Amino acid sequence: MLCNITNVYVKRHRGFSSRGAACSRRNRGMCRDLALEVIRRLKAEYPEAKCTLDYDKAWQLLISVRLAAQCTDARVDMVTPKLYERFPTVASLAEADVAEIEAIIRPCGLGPSKARDISKCMKVLNDKYNGQVPDSFEELLSLPGVGRKSANLIMGDVFGKPAIVTDTHCIRLCNLIGLVDNIKEPAKVERELWKIIPPDEGNDLCHRFVLHGRAVCIARRPKCGLCCLKDICRHCLHEEGS
Repeated sequence: MLCNITNVYVKRHRGFSSRGAACSRRNRGMCRDLALEVIRRLKAEYPEAKCTLDYDKAWQLLISVRLAAQCTDARVDMVTPKLYERFPTVASLAEADVAEIEAIIRPCGLGPSKARDISKCMKVLNDKYNGQVPDSFEELLSLPGVGRKSANLIMGDVFGKPAIVTDTHCIRLCNLIGLVDNIKEPAKVERELWKIIPPDEGNDLCHRFVLHGRAVCIARRPKCGLCCLKDICRHCLHEEGS
């Protein structure tokens, strides 16, 4: 199977333009085979697949992923302990002055909007859900400051349900590899990946995309020669053929 995937994929992408061919209905079966091989290789390369944000409780992950917008996970993990030391519960954050929240999270950037979202979200959790994070995707999306990426992360990491987190690493790597074709909008990438990724593999795969994107497939200086996907990655094959 592996040899066949590699041979067919090389023939398909050798000499293609950077745009390549889309995973249309006509070739979706091959895209599924490619996805399974990507999953297998990244699983071997990164056996431990977990969220790179530090948290102990579900509501803390909600806060961390909101703070991570246009900010590094490392900086978020430096800031959140100070926030939780001052406000250790959903109730205390719900009652906190927004200005005080903003002062603590300011190093993460976009302080005013993030502080407002955190305050509003904790108020809803406290008043409507008795301090608990709901396990419904639709209810998560209804929370202030929570988008599809955040909701999927909670569904997968906290509740162990099928999820696909289309962060910048996922979107970039999926386009480079050829799992999607020139699609940059997170919701559209998510929709296409649901068609080819087994539901129970999506969450861990997205975590492995982050690990691989940081260690090997670095945006400005990819280490293609060291990549475990180099013989099936559209970008690598195109570079070799150019």
